[in-house]
Amino acid sequence: MDNSLSQILHENGLFAKKSLGQHFLLDINLTTKIAKLADIDENSIIFEIGPGPGGLTQALLNSPAKKVIVIEKDERFAAHLREYFNGFGDRFQIIEGDALKIKPHEILNELNIPDAKPTIIANLPYNVGTQMLINWLLGPEKAWPMTLMFQTEVAMRISAKTNMQHYGRLAILTYACMDAQIAMHVPRLAFTPPPKVESAIVNLRPKTQIYTNLDALSKATAAAFNQRRKMLRSSLNSIGNAAQILEKANIDPTIRPENLDPEGFFKIADIISGN
Repeated sequence: MDNSLSQILHENGLFAKKSLGQHFLLDINLTTKIAKLADIDENSIIFEIGPGPGGLTQALLNSPAKKVIVIEKDERFAAHLREYFNGFGDRFQIIEGDALKIKPHEILNELNIPDAKPTIIANLPYNVGTQMLINWLLGPEKAWPMTLMFQTEVAMRISAKTNMQHYGRLAILTYACMDAQIAMHVPRLAFTPPPKVESAIVNLRPKTQIYTNLDALSKATAAAFNQRRKMLRSSLNSIGNAAQILEKANIDPTIRPENLDPEGFFKIADIISGN
């Protein structure tokens, strides 16, 4: 653990808020390992979400990255980060606000940095991490590499394959844009305070060819997995005539959603959107 950072937090009463899903990584050896998973170079523009006290931020600033931009909702930590990292000049930028409402691609466009290689690296707040990933997959950020920490169960849902226990909407939306791989497991006792669950780092790398009809795919997968124990001929009726959709797609109407591969869902999405 970085004793100086830990001591500063203690002296200033900067404790994690349960309501914000905060669990902090203060071990610089561990955060350095996470940074190395991300293939950072001198053109990298890093977006870190929910940096808290800045344990991972420190490792990112120690990398060759051109710039590290952090988005922090908790004004206590925003003030702390400004002071703690004030020696890094223009390489460090803090944006105060709710990361669910802030779009990294818009910030990048405003910077107008030639040859910039944007990437998202973050220990995401547990209570909003899944929704943040979905927002990015449905936006321009889907073309960016990401190195993200989630609860282990969420990491398994992101990287799951057809017929696996954790296969579902999140795996399909991810598969449409990204190659996802669990790169590292992080024990709960590595955090301050320790969460009740284990965590894992997921490396997400954009595919050269992505499936672009993502709004329709989002609707199709939401309908199917909302009632995941039902056959598709029942669950898809909420978005249209399921029998007709499945016949056009040449998909067995008695199949359950967890048994249909992503390409099958791509066909369904194309049909319901009229493509």
